[in-house]
Amino acid sequence: MKAEPTYLPEVMVLDPKVFPDERGYFMETWNARSFSAVTGLDVCFVQDNQSRSAKNVLRGVHYQLDKPQGKLVRAATGTVFNVAVDLRRSSPNFGKWVGVELSADNRRQLWVPCGFGHAFVVLSDFADCLYKTTDYWCPQHERRLAWNDAQIGIAWPIDAAPILSAKDAAAPNLAAAEVFP
Repeated sequence: MKAEPTYLPEVMVLDPKVFPDERGYFMETWNARSFSAVTGLDVCFVQDNQSRSAKNVLRGVHYQLDKPQGKLVRAATGTVFNVAVDLRRSSPNFGKWVGVELSADNRRQLWVPCGFGHAFVVLSDFADCLYKTTDYWCPQHERRLAWNDAQIGIAWPIDAAPILSAKDAAAPNLAAAEVFP
């Protein structure tokens, strides 16, 4: 596994080692020792999630305040544009974002640490996103941020209006959102 920091150094792109042969390929998608060796982080995942979404579905920007979740995200099928937003008011990168294309073809993963919001939009006909989390989903602690907040300025690579849940459509802008200290 290789790890490379992004524009936001705590957010990392991980490239697993792939072993192709005439039958297809094999790859290890998670190994605690390898992750720790390349990132310097010791994380414990407690929950695995999967979502299937159609083209132009945008999920996010989501985060949990009192039970923050670190997330390791990948696309098992299809292609998504995956985004992390720094929501730590004390950070010099507060309100900044980074986006990475994840696909079944590139097999990349994105580490989204605690203190960051997470979102993605589907670029292919559909996509299955898999992600591991460092804490359990707690709906009472869940928060959302407007996907199109001009202050953040995420450059979503889509031509049409995204398909949103009612909760995501009603999410506040950064100026009105509860964020991390």
